Amino acid sequence: MARIAGRFGRIEPRRAANAYVRGLLADLDRKNCWNLAEHAGLAGPQKLQRLLRTARWDADAVRDDVRAFVVDRLGPGGVLIADETGFVKKGARSAGVQRQYSGTAGRIENCQIGVFLAYATPAGRALLDRRLYLPEHTWLADSDRCQAAGIPDEAGFATKPALATAMVLAALQAGVPARWVTGDEVYGQDPRLRAALEERRMGYVLAIAGNRRVELEGVQVNAAEVAARVADRHWHRYRAGQGAKGPRWYAWAWAHIDENATNGYRWLLIRRNLTTGELAFYRCYAPTRQPLIALVKIAGVRWAVEESFQAAKGQAGLDHYQVRGWTAWHRHITLAMLALALLAAIAAAQPSSTTDDGIPLTLPEIRRLLAALVLIRHRSITDVLRWSHWRRRHQATARHYHYQRRSNP
Repeated sequence: MARIAGRFGRIEPRRAANAYVRGLLADLDRKNCWNLAEHAGLAGPQKLQRLLRTARWDADAVRDDVRAFVVDRLGPGGVLIADETGFVKKGARSAGVQRQYSGTAGRIENCQIGVFLAYATPAGRALLDRRLYLPEHTWLADSDRCQAAGIPDEAGFATKPALATAMVLAALQAGVPARWVTGDEVYGQDPRLRAALEERRMGYVLAIAGNRRVELEGVQVNAAEVAARVADRHWHRYRAGQGAKGPRWYAWAWAHIDENATNGYRWLLIRRNLTTGELAFYRCYAPTRQPLIALVKIAGVRWAVEESFQAAKGQAGLDHYQVRGWTAWHRHITLAMLALALLAAIAAAQPSSTTDDGIPLTLPEIRRLLAALVLIRHRSITDVLRWSHWRRRHQATARHYHYQRRSNP
């Protein structure tokens, strides 16, 4: 927390931020302002709510500190991973919320979508940056709605790949020592993202759909057609990283594409499931020649962002917020990213071999140990009863207004 202390001009928001992050790492079922304030021993949630809504501090500056901290602890030579995740919400007033597809839910939901940039090295993985996706027609075309949610006037429409491009370029500008960029089909289909990376001679392995066209030997063909031409002897069995149930083995093939292009080398990478035969495709670029196994390894790293989302939501309360405004969303998400970065840094500092017969400390286990040994707080009976009374009083008020709205449609 000392790294970000200077971002808060006054002692009150600095202390509130410290309490907030400690609460995000504590053993709490829901990590909203009420529960975080109770854990911190505050008389009510007002100080933490003020931290998210109106206190004077720059969440982007803290984000920059988190990014520098992650790189410092996880080391150079990493991979930048772009991906989005959904935050299911009720109502229509949360910034950017609408009925849209959420990969988290696996269906169309009323949700917000956050686009994130992760950083992965052999030492670990964490989230570096975040952007809230704003739908063009349901939000940016409605100035009154944007104003009510605190969305700044300069926040124009940007696609998810455009948001990812901005985050990648910002990371590179800040000196993040990444060698590759990867992402799923949402990002692989965007030519502007690919062009921006090629201009900076940054290698990428980006997923694309099988119906996407590539130039093979001067002819435009679908990626799936290229796979159909691959002879059996040209498939190679490689491991694409470690999964929850062990190594992820696939058959892989590749083909040189865009051979007349300058400024590097381009390939179509094809992955085949050894059991089902299902195919996946990747557009790849590197400024220098690369072996097949190098592209396979980068393709396998993409799962690290899913693991980061799971850890951030499960261990650091990334999706536990109950705020609606633009500013509050970015502030909560940034502090949750900081909490995740702290866990990742502790995990990365472990010795390569353990002295017992167990596995290395996982992020959930590190958080449990912190909660039990460092963040534990002994509470008096008076404190417990005071918070019980506070919750019930506010729940009664909320129920009164809810019933009032129901009876006066």
